[in-house]
Amino acid sequence: MDEETKITLRLPADLHRWLTAQAKSARRSLNSEIVHRLEIQRDTVAADTESP
Repeated sequence: MDEETKITLRLPADLHRWLTAQAKSARRSLNSEIVHRLEIQRDTVAADTESP
């Protein structure tokens, strides 16, 4: 990650609880979990748009 941007993010409480549990299970911080999931989704979308 070359650059970082700080944002304020509002999440529904149930989504926050779920993400927190997922992060704990993966031994990541909540921030790292969110970034990880967004990067996976971005890569999936990019791969889908590159496929013929």
